[in-house]
Amino acid sequence: MARTGKSKARSNKELKGVTLLGNNETEYKMEYNPAVLEKFPNKNPKSEAWTTFVCTEFTSLCPKTNQPDFARVFINYIADKEMVESKSLKLYLFSFRNHGDFHEDCIQKICDDLYKLMKPKYIEVIGEFTPRGGITIYPFCSKSNATAKFKKLKENRFMNYAPGKYTMSLSRVY
Repeated sequence: MARTGKSKARSNKELKGVTLLGNNETEYKMEYNPAVLEKFPNKNPKSEAWTTFVCTEFTSLCPKTNQPDFARVFINYIADKEMVESKSLKLYLFSFRNHGDFHEDCIQKICDDLYKLMKPKYIEVIGEFTPRGGITIYPFCSKSNATAKFKKLKENRFMNYAPGKYTMSLSRVY
């Protein structure tokens, strides 16, 4: 079927920084690697829309024992001018596999790296780590731009945070 009208597909210029998507020779880094993150222009920077990524198989290592830690990681953000490319995000999260850090530090690092990459209007990262020694840890961190509206959103969500409040049951994913 022939297309009529102007195409809304991404231009090569817009996709210039996206090198991993469609690449058949994906390299999985075995060390923490924020350089793998890629971004692309948001076609709707004046709009406000939530984007949520759910990583159901996040792993990192305990910095003391080198034992593996397992988590679900939820990334919620409102884009501004740029967005993170999902394959690069997957490879970035995979790069924590052999990274030794505490749960809270991993989640803060993810939030910081994504904020630095995209400079979104608002971002929050939540980790739901499986119990170790009978203790479950659910770190939450967030950042916003300087706009009063998003600073208020950050403050409100932080003050109202409780484990499970901004995440979802995985039965909705599978």
